[in-house]
Amino acid sequence: MIEHDSSTPAQNEADMAELPLAADLPVSAASAVPAAYSLRLYVAGETPKSMAAIRNLRVLCAMHLAGQYSIEVIDLRVNPQLAAEDQILAIPTVVRHLPSPLRKVIGDLSDTERVLVGLDIRQRAPS
Repeated sequence: MIEHDSSTPAQNEADMAELPLAADLPVSAASAVPAAYSLRLYVAGETPKSMAAIRNLRVLCAMHLAGQYSIEVIDLRVNPQLAAEDQILAIPTVVRHLPSPLRKVIGDLSDTERVLVGLDIRQRAPS
């Protein structure tokens, strides 16, 4: 698992500190496992929805992607110009760049099933 954070918000929630950042991993651990899923999460500062989205995405990835992912968190208050690259119109939004095709899910990512289906990690259950 590789995780980058292009924002500067302080991590003030205890449960967010449980999952390591890329900076906390040895260089060999960060580069030894190729990321099968490349995810970019757009947030706006330390709002409750942004913090929930970060926490929920980290937990979801840890549980369902078994270390085969990278997460880049982009704070649009710090880097608003980065929203244009992925055509971000609402936040928080997670964008799956790899594997192709590109997929997006908007919201705090609290509905695990909707996020898994939306990012094409799990197939929709038959109704």
